[in-house]
Amino acid sequence: MGLASALSTSLTGMKAAETTIDVVGNNLANSGTVGFKASRAIFASQFLQTQSLGSSPTAASGGTNPRQIGLGTQVAEITPDFTQGTVQVSSNPSDLAIQGDGFFQVQGNSGEALYTRNGQFKTNSENQLVTAGGNRLLGFGVDSNFALQSTVLVPLSIPLGSTSVAQATQSATLEGTLTPTGDLANTAGIIQSGVLGDSRYSAPATGGTSGISLPPNVAGTVGTASGAGPLGPGTYSYQITFVDAAGKESPASTVSVNLPGGPSGVDLSNLPLDASGNYVGRKIYRSQELGSLPAGTSPSYFLVSDLSTDNTSTSLGASANGIDATDDTTLVTQTPENTATLTGNYSYYFTWVRADGLESRPSPLTGPQNVTGGTVQLTNLPTPAAQFAGGKINIYRNLSTDSSSFYKVAQVSAGETYDDNVPDATISNLTLPGNKALDPNGPKINTTTLLSDVLRLDGGAYVHEFQTGTLNFAGVKGDRTLSTKTLQITAQTTIQNLVEFLNQGLGIQFASNDPTHPVPGDISGTSQGASITAGGQIRVVSNNGVDNSVNIPLAAFNLTPTGASTSLSPNLGFGSTQAAKGQSAVTDFVAYDSLGIPVNVRVTVDMESRSANSTTYRWFADSPDNQPGSGVSTSVGTGLITFDGQGNVTSVDNSTVSIERRNVSSISPMQFKLDFSHLSGLATTNSNLSVSRQDGSGAGNLSSFIISEDGLVRGVFSNGVSRDLGQIVMARFSNPTGLEQRGGNLFGAGVNSGLPITGTPGVSGIGSVVAGATELSNTDVGRNLVDLILASTQYQGNTKIISTTQTLFAELLALNR
Repeated sequence: MGLASALSTSLTGMKAAETTIDVVGNNLANSGTVGFKASRAIFASQFLQTQSLGSSPTAASGGTNPRQIGLGTQVAEITPDFTQGTVQVSSNPSDLAIQGDGFFQVQGNSGEALYTRNGQFKTNSENQLVTAGGNRLLGFGVDSNFALQSTVLVPLSIPLGSTSVAQATQSATLEGTLTPTGDLANTAGIIQSGVLGDSRYSAPATGGTSGISLPPNVAGTVGTASGAGPLGPGTYSYQITFVDAAGKESPASTVSVNLPGGPSGVDLSNLPLDASGNYVGRKIYRSQELGSLPAGTSPSYFLVSDLSTDNTSTSLGASANGIDATDDTTLVTQTPENTATLTGNYSYYFTWVRADGLESRPSPLTGPQNVTGGTVQLTNLPTPAAQFAGGKINIYRNLSTDSSSFYKVAQVSAGETYDDNVPDATISNLTLPGNKALDPNGPKINTTTLLSDVLRLDGGAYVHEFQTGTLNFAGVKGDRTLSTKTLQITAQTTIQNLVEFLNQGLGIQFASNDPTHPVPGDISGTSQGASITAGGQIRVVSNNGVDNSVNIPLAAFNLTPTGASTSLSPNLGFGSTQAAKGQSAVTDFVAYDSLGIPVNVRVTVDMESRSANSTTYRWFADSPDNQPGSGVSTSVGTGLITFDGQGNVTSVDNSTVSIERRNVSSISPMQFKLDFSHLSGLATTNSNLSVSRQDGSGAGNLSSFIISEDGLVRGVFSNGVSRDLGQIVMARFSNPTGLEQRGGNLFGAGVNSGLPITGTPGVSGIGSVVAGATELSNTDVGRNLVDLILASTQYQGNTKIISTTQTLFAELLALNR
């Protein structure tokens, strides 16, 4: 039996050598496989043939040992060597190496978790990290807000180029120098529109008619003493007027008569006749004796003959008419209606006046009338409309020396005619009661005036500046054009709506914007903002400081009427009435909301106050992209910045900018802080301000990624923002050699490996991750070659046993010969 057992024993040795060669061959074959763990075969002796168990020592014997003959060897186990392989830098950011214990968890074909040390990952068509064999790398994913979801393992993905992200601005840093010298910003820029009228009130559509009344031509009139009469010697003046059918008199002509003796009467011969046919008679007035009057005294006149219906007599005798038959003491003093005359080129306007003083716009111009030494007769004056029912008619006339200035001449009732002979000097003297210059604008706008009723006098025409449609407005603030704001004008839009629109569109801030430290008004006490003056003008008071001063140029308004394809440019005639002054500075920058939408912001600062110990600047923030619940307000923040005696910022009472984002799905309000800590309060010629940085960004695509040692996958976007994309979760085992090899550098949990202990890299005894590197095979080529030689020698030795045994069998068989 000995020779037979030698054969079987040698056979197990040969098999053991073959196994060693197989293991070594696999190790050498995978010496270039990333993450490969070399194995080694461990052998144990096989069955034993026991010839004697031996004996224990006795008093007579020292005992014997067992006598056993081995029957060969067997493979006890083939054990992977999980010692650390060399970590080699790779150019692929998705290559990962494990420094220390642990395995990557990947998804098997049937969905089970498998484990590998091979970190050569790539992305598939679904942007998932997979092994060369297509197994997905597992870890914690993120939700739509890039927050890690650490409840379940999912395949990790890196969606390069297909995922966008934005960073909302949280802080903006301002730099610059705000000097404590120069003027305080206590004077606001003030602008004011032209006078605007209200077309709701009627105005005369036509003027009156005018004619000229000249005095009688008395060149042929002769006055002589005639018989006895009450007149003493002296010079007497006679004034002769024509009288029309309504009793209105023409201007008077004067005839002087000298009576050398007395008492006597006067005979007037060759009295003038009316050749125009406008008059039906005459009146004759006589003065007191001119020689008996004190120096510088004007004479009194007496009506001595009323020939209102006689336009035929050419001679008046004392006996026939008795013009001087009555003593002066019994005559009534009565000055002729038109003792003065006009000479010049005259035109007229007419207005209606209510009992409460409301006066209409003027009528169209009547005239001109060129008159020399006469009276202008005004007839057919426009009858007041229903809005002015019961009112009067005001008559305005220009001066002979100024055709563009009109002054009130008289006020008459409806249906009256008027003969104008009031001297220019009288009507232009505005100190006289009742005198006034013409207001061509008529009733002024107020808060209830509809925009469609707003009138502006342009030359001699009244222009409706507004109508229903879309009004775009872009004012100017601190010499910088503001963004366009839009007001929809309807049939109900009022001038008050326009005023509020201007306040918001110009970004004017009011005292109420900062309840703790109210925003100050102009040094004169004028409050900020747009308002309507009593004179029918829109007045806009800016916030204090040069860079807060607003302006509304002609091109600021653009109106597209409803249904029209062309636009208009309403001209309200704004002009400056007060220039702003005071140290100020301004800067513009772009912030970003939660969707990455750029939001324009302007920050203005002005020197509000200073004392012996400190200087205080006020900051104003405006944003044309503010989207309030109603209106177009652009004011988004204000506060105070205080500097000490060394120019350092000592306090900021408010630094928050709050911008409403109601018309988009961004988070609203968008709020961020202004960092004023880098400002200086040292003295310079002028203040300056700039925004050096802000931490927001617009939308950007995922352009690259990094994986940290703790396995956190963080994406870097084209806008510079980084976000978490996932977390690699690794596993380790109490007995990694008990893992079941599945091929493809994969291991499965074995019955003797223990349960996986999972966690992020660097915790629970799990090694860290090295990104952009791979762990090389830990095959020791030299040792394996030695093992190969030993295995070969072992195989050859066992074959020698077999050949020797065969020789012995041959010798044994030869005994029969």
